[in-house]
Amino acid sequence: MFSSSSSFNFLAAVFSLLVVFSFFSKSNAQLNSDFYSCTCPNVSNIVRSVLQQALKSDARIGASLIRLHFHDCFVNGCDASILLDNNATAKIVSEKDAAPNANSLRGFNVVDKIKTAVENCCPGVVSCADILALAAEASVSLAGGPSWNVLVGRRDSKIANQAGANTSIPSPFEDINNITTKFSAVGLNITDLVALSGAHTFGRAECRVFSVRLYNFSGTGNPDPTLNKAYLAKLLKICPQNGSPTALANLDLTTPNKFDNNYFANLQNNKGLLQSDQELFSANGASAVSNIVNTFSTNKNAFFQSFVESMINMGNISPLTGTNGEIRSDCKRVN
Repeated sequence: MFSSSSSFNFLAAVFSLLVVFSFFSKSNAQLNSDFYSCTCPNVSNIVRSVLQQALKSDARIGASLIRLHFHDCFVNGCDASILLDNNATAKIVSEKDAAPNANSLRGFNVVDKIKTAVENCCPGVVSCADILALAAEASVSLAGGPSWNVLVGRRDSKIANQAGANTSIPSPFEDINNITTKFSAVGLNITDLVALSGAHTFGRAECRVFSVRLYNFSGTGNPDPTLNKAYLAKLLKICPQNGSPTALANLDLTTPNKFDNNYFANLQNNKGLLQSDQELFSANGASAVSNIVNTFSTNKNAFFQSFVESMINMGNISPLTGTNGEIRSDCKRVN
């Protein structure tokens, strides 16, 4: 039997060990920028190299890849579920066919090329979820935006959630209140909302996702009254009433291929392309949201800093780590 003193010392030692073990387990499950430093130290360079090659023939690809990461993280967290194809055997109903994604998301072929290149160097090591996060950072920095140390260590999901994709992903047709609610549901605040919307400083959008603003806004039979008149005239030429619904317009009419803060100046001048863009600076928007737009418009460094922080925040939405999930050998299907 232990004496009261020795019993106390023993219990204290056990408690200390439990604290240490708990801390180690928790920290081991967290993402970090050095996760592949020993197992695949060149992974960031591999991702960047494949992306640089893709940009030579497709100026849109960077914006498309960051959108893939965004649409992935808003559904069950950043787990690469967005990349899974339909598979009856594995009971996968693909998120690719959800309303916000169908005939809209692109860049899957480039993700596959990145995965192949990474597998050739470091087989079975890097998850598809981490490839999406790394590709998003490379896309931004290669377009003149900020660079950051991407937190990695995610695992890939074995399931998809098409129903969740239909309800959780913010829509280009939504007002500020609905958008804010969807961001809040995944733990992101209004600064994250405005900063991440700033990714629309590059890329394109099809006429079908904004043409209602040109001809029949809110069922009025008239254009959206908030649209700048000169900008409206340009958009009418790109998207005539009986024209192709897949014709493209630049999300940022000033520097469409560069990652900068001109997007926010466009909003101040009522030249936001999507309804969800202009809502950030509309009469219906909260003043706090508009104030952030004003700050980012006049201070590029403030935008870049907030964008990096918000990308990290988004990348931390419910990641699968440790023994959860898997490292897919093919991003399109479970192992």
